[in-house]
Amino acid sequence: MKEKPIVGILLGSGSDLPVMKKAAEVLKEMEVPFEMDISSAHRLPDKTAEYARKARGRGIEVIIAGAGMAAHLAGVIAAHTTLPVIGVPLASGALNGEDALYSTVQMPPGIPVATVAVDGAKNSAYLACSILSIKYPELADRLEVFRENTRRSLNDQSEQLTRELLASNLISKQEYSSKS
Repeated sequence: MKEKPIVGILLGSGSDLPVMKKAAEVLKEMEVPFEMDISSAHRLPDKTAEYARKARGRGIEVIIAGAGMAAHLAGVIAAHTTLPVIGVPLASGALNGEDALYSTVQMPPGIPVATVAVDGAKNSAYLACSILSIKYPELADRLEVFRENTRRSLNDQSEQLTRELLASNLISKQEYSSKS
């Protein structure tokens, strides 16, 4: 994989960092080079449009955009590039992210934005990795290892829960064996 950033993460403002840094953490864990900046669709519209127009030429392959409230950042970026854009609506303001969700997901035909859950920065990074795994097989391998580790962890938790339920007599061995 390249050394230069291939994923761009844009935040609508500095207050978005606590959530959006989770995307950066996932990308770092998956060894995907990224860059991160603040670029408001409303307060820095020229910077936002320029970033989107020049991203491909700089080697960016996927853009993740997180914003709250009116949350037009992902849509404005998508209007200025044909790169995949993943929107992360952020919980903020009186509507706690519902307005951001609608602003991000309701795009006109031809200007798509893939949208994850409100505050879903981690999944935005995993989605970016999935998109990139088409081109980078080593990333596909890392995603598969991550998913296998997740499955293993949840199976371990399930077995631990069963042991605790049996030990506390909340379920009987007969009830447990009929479940399996």
